Amino acid sequence: MKLLDIISGVSLFRLKRAVILGVKSLWMHKLRSMLTAMGIVFGVCSVIAMLAIGEGASYEAQQQIKDLGSQNVILESVKPTNNTTAGEQERSLILEYGLTYHDILQMQATVPGIEITVPSREVKDFLWNRTNSVDGVVLGTVSWYPTMKNRDVVRGRFFTKLEMASSAPVCVLTESLARQLFPLEEPIGLTVRMRTSYFRVIGVIEDDPAVAASAEGMESSSQSSGEGMEMMVPMSTLKDHFGDVLFKYRSGSFEAIKVELHEVTVRIEDPDQVKPAALAIQHILERNHKDVDYKMTVPLDLLQRAERTKQIFNIVLGSIAAISLLVGGIGIMNIMLATVTERTREIGIRRALGAKKKDIVTQFLIETVMLSGAGGLLGVALGIAIPVVITHFAGMKTVIEFWAPAMAFSISVMTGVLFGIYPAFRAADMNPVEALRHE
Repeated sequence: MKLLDIISGVSLFRLKRAVILGVKSLWMHKLRSMLTAMGIVFGVCSVIAMLAIGEGASYEAQQQIKDLGSQNVILESVKPTNNTTAGEQERSLILEYGLTYHDILQMQATVPGIEITVPSREVKDFLWNRTNSVDGVVLGTVSWYPTMKNRDVVRGRFFTKLEMASSAPVCVLTESLARQLFPLEEPIGLTVRMRTSYFRVIGVIEDDPAVAASAEGMESSSQSSGEGMEMMVPMSTLKDHFGDVLFKYRSGSFEAIKVELHEVTVRIEDPDQVKPAALAIQHILERNHKDVDYKMTVPLDLLQRAERTKQIFNIVLGSIAAISLLVGGIGIMNIMLATVTERTREIGIRRALGAKKKDIVTQFLIETVMLSGAGGLLGVALGIAIPVVITHFAGMKTVIEFWAPAMAFSISVMTGVLFGIYPAFRAADMNPVEALRHE
């Protein structure tokens, strides 16, 4: 037992001495050691920073898709490119297209698992508060709209089923529209005019997440385009005030459009049945519509594509960062080979004094690991700092996964070991007699 203690003590003593000699050797050539470690620093830093930027971009994309609802199927009316013939257009003078109530009823009757639907209809025109006006959108919808769309009412309340049934002239404004129409007063309880109709404001709802980012800092352009400027009213109220056919007079032009529903969100009860239900809905619409005057979006498909894109993106970024580490490793090998040549006489003296091959190998491996380890630690610090700086100054979201710094540091140490093995064994294989003769 005492012999084992002595052997372990000697081993620890030799290891400690090798570390001290390694530090002294590296410190004697401070600039060279620092420049050698910089390759590892930038390699580790790029691994962490690029993965953080990639994760942040992927997170934002996936979050926008998740806001649409992974169990939802979103249907939109679109103006067909080959809508009606010229003769039909001249006879009717009304452009009719898009989703209908008949589509919804048929979906509910034939597609199993449909839990709830949210129909909506839009009317675009100027919204007024005294002399203040905004080019906005009146959205006719249902009382469960906020729940289905994952949007919170920030002030006041949303309209109820009773108000829907009675076609009450009430409205809920988005935050952007409330700021534009009521910049100096609280809108709750006041009225908004559209054409000759007046609506009492009962609540303010958060902006649509999809347009909130683009509208931020661009309020004037949003005001002119109507993006994000929504006023929500009960569907029955919209129909009572504006009818089935929407007439628009602007800049000397006249347009008559009949669209029963501009958008329908269908929720599927079982997540596993989203894709089969989407196919069934697609068949119903193809049968009911002569022209392709609708668009179907399945957020679940978009989410799966985003996840696959994220994997590819991470592989590409990881490969680029790995190349940086490879360059750093080659730099370490190059410097260590030069160091072996410089210290040939030192190696011969140590071998003559009784040092074994494993002592020489250990000495040079410790030096390479110290170089790569120090570079790895500094690279981890920079890799964590850079995403924080980017988020603070550029406003771009970055996500640092807990495993990224640990993985990058481990790879840096492994790089030092792998690229230090050859120089270490080359030093150990030197003939002591020839090494002593080296000048």
